[in-house]
Amino acid sequence: MKPAAIEAESMRIVYEEIGNCSFDSAEMVVVSRVVHATADPEFAEHICFHPRAIAAGTAALLRGCTVVTDVRMVEAGISKPRLAALGGTTLCAIDAFEVGATAAALGETRSTMAMRSCATRMNGSIVAIGNAPTALLEVVRLWDEGSIQPALVVGVPVGYVNAAQAKATLAARDLPYITVMGRKGGSPVAAAIINAMMQLAVAQLS
Repeated sequence: MKPAAIEAESMRIVYEEIGNCSFDSAEMVVVSRVVHATADPEFAEHICFHPRAIAAGTAALLRGCTVVTDVRMVEAGISKPRLAALGGTTLCAIDAFEVGATAAALGETRSTMAMRSCATRMNGSIVAIGNAPTALLEVVRLWDEGSIQPALVVGVPVGYVNAAQAKATLAARDLPYITVMGRKGGSPVAAAIINAMMQLAVAQLS
């Protein structure tokens, strides 16, 4: 099968397995991309959207926003040509020397300090967190204190320790978000959501 035929058949299977959902058409683009990226239709049962998430995220992308990620794996999964065509760029500080040094000095995680170090770039940005619950909790903390105003937070960290709690904390805020409740998530999920959002943004240009 040719690439286009493979993708078309994959998406046919995805929609067949998802079945009847309560998501609108734009949200279904995001949900289907997550299910496609993970081969796990259960994500359709756990993904949650803030009412303003799609509009806020696509508007930010059309403005050429920065996408701040918690780890390089999320950054690597984002389609750079499409983001660049929209005028956007990515930012990830997890491996910056000063982030590691400050984290060690303060007894914080590198992910926490990476988010803190990127705070000045978060206004109007999309923050995409796929790995570290502590990164998501720091973003929420910064928003709570009024230090940042991102356009959208994609908060889907995976894991057994604090992942579900961090996502529940995000979902309790009136901050545009897309999250996956519970333990599931991960860098491929975060990247798939951003790529789906870019697909929606590009569609508005045609």
